[in-house]
Amino acid sequence: MPFQIITGDITRLEVDAIVNAANTSLLGGGGVDGAIHRAAGPKLLEECRTLHGCEVGQAKATGGYNLPARYVIHTVGPIWRGGGSGEEELLTSAYRNSLMLAAEKECESVAFPMISAGVYGYPFDKALRVATDTIRAFLQDHEMQVYLVIFSRSSFRFDDDIYSDLSRYVRANLEEDEPRSSFLGNIAKSIAFGGTSGKRDSIFSSGRGAMKKEARASEAMREEPLEESADEDILCDEEKPRKETPEFAGAAMAQASMLAAPMQNMSLAQALENLDESFSQALLRMIDERGMKDSECYKKANIDRKLFSKIRGDVHYRPSKQTVLAFAVALELSLEETESFLKKAGYALSHASKSDVIVEYFINNGNYDLYTINEALYAFDQSLLGA
Repeated sequence: MPFQIITGDITRLEVDAIVNAANTSLLGGGGVDGAIHRAAGPKLLEECRTLHGCEVGQAKATGGYNLPARYVIHTVGPIWRGGGSGEEELLTSAYRNSLMLAAEKECESVAFPMISAGVYGYPFDKALRVATDTIRAFLQDHEMQVYLVIFSRSSFRFDDDIYSDLSRYVRANLEEDEPRSSFLGNIAKSIAFGGTSGKRDSIFSSGRGAMKKEARASEAMREEPLEESADEDILCDEEKPRKETPEFAGAAMAQASMLAAPMQNMSLAQALENLDESFSQALLRMIDERGMKDSECYKKANIDRKLFSKIRGDVHYRPSKQTVLAFAVALELSLEETESFLKKAGYALSHASKSDVIVEYFINNGNYDLYTINEALYAFDQSLLGA
């Protein structure tokens, strides 16, 4: 996905450029600044001396030396002074100038630390909002993989009101006594539900308690085209073949014969035309129905352009569940529409999945900001939406 929040050590990332939250001297310091200088080696400091410092909000580039990254982009964030001294504008400028410099260097990937959120005292949630808003605006006009690297997940904070309300919602709706399908480490696993014969009930309807016993995990599916059609239904227990009495079997055979009669005069081509539309077909149809451009949709879904091209070019492309949900958010589908859309790719929503419950919360609240949804998923230790 073009933008991703990850946990780790920024000095070990194999990207084209990493951003250093430097001080105005550019001669090294504490925190991430010191860590980058130590990992890069003494030649980084030698080159930094030739740059003669950097003003707050500006950015300058050097080589990466002993780092896996080709470049280090040094930027200086503002010290938090209460919010009335232009801190937001300066922090926005630090991110924007770093991104523009990475584009000038023809970087395809860049990793940021949380600028100013350490010893400079910028409140984490406010710093996070500036970072994501600036990166999102940049990615509207540029193709680049951008990482926001959080050194420790325990330090991560986002909107307190949303977090508190979401926590209550998760506690109230997550079916803890059922095995959960975790996106983390097994991101493509799905949960399928079936209703009564001839009907597919929503698992988020008032009768979802009765549906709980029918949950079962489908096979983990990779994000690549399959030979089989991507729109096959997942059968519930009521829909599976079962042994019946001779009387019932006879009636069933008669009914099947009546239903099959129209098919006897139907060609194979006509039969294939009656198949339900695939995920790819449904996606492209809904993009057109909403008057959206392709680029508008995949960027809003935080999906890479190359992946979207694969989906468009292969009618039977089988996406991951995260990709389907990302497009559902981008298209601003209702919960019912999201369930139907997921079914096109062989998935379903489940209250046994914390990720699904979190996504449901945002859809029910009409919040289709995928960046905010991904921040919430990260805070709850779930994989993000997107490719």
